[in-house]
Amino acid sequence: MEAEQMTRLAPLFGTDGLAALERATVLVIGLGGVGSNCVEALARGGVGHLVLVDRDVVEPSNINRQAIAFHSTLGQYKTDVMARMVRDINPDCQVDAIRAFVTRDNLPELLAPWIGRLDYVVDAIDTMSQKADLARLAQDLGEEGLGFPLVSAMGGGNKLRPELLRFADINDTHTCPLCRDMRKLCRKRGIRHLEVLFSTEVPTRRAEVDASGVRGPLGTASYMPPIMGQMIAGHVIDRIAGVEGGHDGAPKQRR
Repeated sequence: MEAEQMTRLAPLFGTDGLAALERATVLVIGLGGVGSNCVEALARGGVGHLVLVDRDVVEPSNINRQAIAFHSTLGQYKTDVMARMVRDINPDCQVDAIRAFVTRDNLPELLAPWIGRLDYVVDAIDTMSQKADLARLAQDLGEEGLGFPLVSAMGGGNKLRPELLRFADINDTHTCPLCRDMRKLCRKRGIRHLEVLFSTEVPTRRAEVDASGVRGPLGTASYMPPIMGQMIAGHVIDRIAGVEGGHDGAPKQRR
């Protein structure tokens, strides 16, 4: 990142922190409302290498919350739009864009090129089973000395109050229905720990079930997923840069 772009970052992170960010590799899976806004903040924060994973294209329903969603980008692959945005923000950032749907079978192959040198992985996946697959892989690799820090976004749907967002281990979460189901799945899969961002807000009433028995989609405020993405980016940046903060104290740089 050019020196002039770092003038507002340097007082916060210092020379060593900025250097750590420039050397860092962060992988983000899912470029929806949380993931796309997280990636934008990581790029603006000076992260030097971003690996982006998503298979979807931009749709009209994405425009209310996703950093990459405009009428001009409709129908384009999210990885392509996000990679262009990152390069426009920081031309020095190395971007690897992977157009893929994450499954238990392909996760090891997708992550293989970066195993052992990932400074953080951000789970912004929509599907609970894939979240668990990623968490289990992180745990297994950690036992082999090849693990990576992982933070997982929980549900932002039907939520309105960003001041009630919290970082915690999945075992210490409460109130959030997705967290409840995720805790059960983690126990079933033998996942001991998972760092998450979750909301302590009681969800607003869900949409009514229609005549065919189908429930309407979750409502999503324009600001909730972006704030979650920004919070996760801040959490990751602070830890990589070695800044005091986060929910459990000072991060440790893996250098």
